[in-house]
Amino acid sequence: MEIKQFRLRHLGRFESLNVPLAPTPEVRSNVTVLIGNNGAGKTSILKALATSLSWFVARLRSEKGSGSPIPEEVILNGATSAAIDIEVVDEQGQSANPNADESDALYQWTLARTHKGKKGQHVSQLQDATRLADHYRNELTANEQGSLPLIAFYPVERVVLDIPLKIKEKHTFLQLDGYDNALNRGVDFRRFFEWFREREDSENESGISADMLGKLLETVGKDSELWEKLQQLSASSRDRQLTAVRTAISNFMPGFSNLQVRRKPRLYMSIDKDGETLNVLQLSQGEKSLMALVGDIARRLAMMNPGLANPLAGDGVVLIDEVDMHLHPTWQRSIISRLTTTFPNCQFVLTTHSPLVISDVKEVLVYSLDNAELSQVPSQYGQDANSVLLEVMDTHIQVSLV
Repeated sequence: MEIKQFRLRHLGRFESLNVPLAPTPEVRSNVTVLIGNNGAGKTSILKALATSLSWFVARLRSEKGSGSPIPEEVILNGATSAAIDIEVVDEQGQSANPNADESDALYQWTLARTHKGKKGQHVSQLQDATRLADHYRNELTANEQGSLPLIAFYPVERVVLDIPLKIKEKHTFLQLDGYDNALNRGVDFRRFFEWFREREDSENESGISADMLGKLLETVGKDSELWEKLQQLSASSRDRQLTAVRTAISNFMPGFSNLQVRRKPRLYMSIDKDGETLNVLQLSQGEKSLMALVGDIARRLAMMNPGLANPLAGDGVVLIDEVDMHLHPTWQRSIISRLTTTFPNCQFVLTTHSPLVISDVKEVLVYSLDNAELSQVPSQYGQDANSVLLEVMDTHIQVSLV
C-alpha cells in the first residue's frame, strides 16, 4: 500500500496544493522529504495525511467506523470549508485475479470540513476508504495469517520514553492492535515495553532465556556438543516478532544488541552497547528516541504481518516529522538509507531541517515549501552541507574574517 498523490484544498496555509509522492517515474525510491522554514506547513501536510488515512484504519476496524475530522481551525482564512483528497495504490490481492484492471488497485477518497453555520464547497466522499478496508477485512476473514498495511505518524512529541515498573492495565496485542495510537500519539513506549515483556515471557517459557544461556555457557563451555544443541533449541524457540524488533534496532544502531527485559534487582529494560549492558534509561536522548522510533515501527509491522517469515518486509505508510531530531550528524547522514534497508516495503514521508539528511541519498524525492508553494528540489546527492544550506535551504553561511 502506498500513497500515489494527495491534494489539500483551503487547508492551513494552502489554497490548493497537489503533491505526488515517491516512487514516481523519475524517482524510484519510496521516500519523500519535505524541507522549509518553520511555519512553512510541513507538519500540517503530515497531519493532513494522518487525518485522511485514519478513516481507512477506522473502517478496517469497523464497517462504519469514523476517523479523525479535519479541525475547524485549520480551514484557510476566508474559506468556508477545506478538503483533503488522497489517491492510494494497493495491489494486494489484485494479482490473483487475471481479469483485474489497473484501476482496481486505485482508491481515492475525499475528507471535507465546513465551518459551522456556513455552506461549504467541499463534500466528503469516503466510499473508496470503505472499499479498501472491506478488501482487507475479507482477506482476514479468509486467512487469519493475512497481512495488514502499517499506517503510522510520528510527530515531534515522540521523544517521550516511559518504562513502567508496573503494568496497571491489561492490553491485548492482536493484529488490529498494531493500529492503536498509530496516528495520534507517536511512539507509545509504555505500550512497547508491555508488548515486549509479554512476548519475551512467552519466548522464555517455550525455550531458553538469554540469561540462562549465558550461565550454561560458563558451565558447559562454548565448544561442547551440548552448547551447540542448546543454541539450536534456543534459535528454534525465539519469538519471530521479538526477533524482528531486535534485528531492526541492531541494523539501525551498530554496536547495539540483545534488547531484553530484566527483573532483578528491579524491572527494567536493558540493551548491550559495544559489549556493555546498560539500562535503556542510561542512553542518550538521541539513542533513546531512535531506538523507540525504530522499535515501534518494527513492533507494529511484526503484529500486522504474522504470516511473513520476515515481518520487517511488510508494507505501509510511515510519516515522521523532523526525522533528524536529536540525531548525531553521522546518523542524520544514514537515516534514510537505514530506513529503506530495514523496512524495504514501507513508504516514508519525512520532514527535516538538516542538509545532511538529503545530501547522502541518491534516490529521494525532495520538496521545498515556501510561502505556501511547493517546488521539487534537484538531487543533492554528494553536495556538502554548506552548499545545501545556502542553495536549497536559503540559509546564509557565516564567514569569519581573519
